[in-house]
Amino acid sequence: MLLRSTRICMPLTVEEYRVGQLYTISKHSHEESDKGEGVEVVRNEPHLDPVHGEGQVTEKRVHLSSKLPSWARALVPRIFYITEKAWNYYPYTITEYTCSFLPKFSIHIETKYEDNCGSSENIFGLEKAGCDLEVDFLDIAYDKIPERHYESSEDLRCFSSSKTGRGPLKEDWKETSQPIMCSYKLVGVKFEVWGLQTRVEQFVHKVIRDILLVGHRQAFAWVDEWYDMSMDEVRRYERETQEATNEKVGLVTPAIAVHEVPRAPATRSAPASTPSTPINGDPPDFLAVPRERPRKKSAPETLTLPELQGLSAHK
Repeated sequence: MLLRSTRICMPLTVEEYRVGQLYTISKHSHEESDKGEGVEVVRNEPHLDPVHGEGQVTEKRVHLSSKLPSWARALVPRIFYITEKAWNYYPYTITEYTCSFLPKFSIHIETKYEDNCGSSENIFGLEKAGCDLEVDFLDIAYDKIPERHYESSEDLRCFSSSKTGRGPLKEDWKETSQPIMCSYKLVGVKFEVWGLQTRVEQFVHKVIRDILLVGHRQAFAWVDEWYDMSMDEVRRYERETQEATNEKVGLVTPAIAVHEVPRAPATRSAPASTPSTPINGDPPDFLAVPRERPRKKSAPETLTLPELQGLSAHK
């Protein structure tokens, strides 16, 4: 498993970001979904954890069949999806991703939000566990994003909010902006397939970084759309958008209940902080690395995987 620590500052307060996060995830999921493709919301309900208290648990399926190469689509038509399970005890969240097609692949993300510019050290207690991770500071205004994701209206070097008066973001914005908050993330990627593990885990971390960068840029670029919303209003928007997205995807159309107060105490706790990989069986034979037969010289030297569209790394 490859662990990395990421910090993302935003010109918002932690409470403002809570509303913006829910709005942005819902809007982005709806925009990126289409017939048979996109984000299907399976459940969204209250959850009471004995350690973290009241929260919300959500489960989504991100359908990605069209993102596969043609040979893979022939093998797994319309059944390839990524499952996202999230436990939200704001300002602390846990998100896990598993793949229906790769049972030995998983992503585990812990997130803590604080009203500072990323100055808190050892926020996840890793030093006590003997871990020394390099911290990656993402700059939502000046870090380069993939060209296909660039939108001039989301260029925070030029964007100015009419409702908050914040922006454009200058090069020293993290030192001069008020308010400011930071999203601290501990991201673990696990792919337990011999011969491919390192390359796949590094590639997935790069994809996650791009998704986090784009998602947080959007959260601030759309601030004038959500800034005046209360938690009740954004929860209602979330519910309505999720139901519309499910209908748009055309897979299932459940009535999604979204509540702030748990209906009854739950005995099951959230997953442990240490990432775990669900093992549902061995991977298909064609994914296994040959043990006896030497690799052909014509085999490709680079690895390409479908981008994890809709990863709620916004989380």
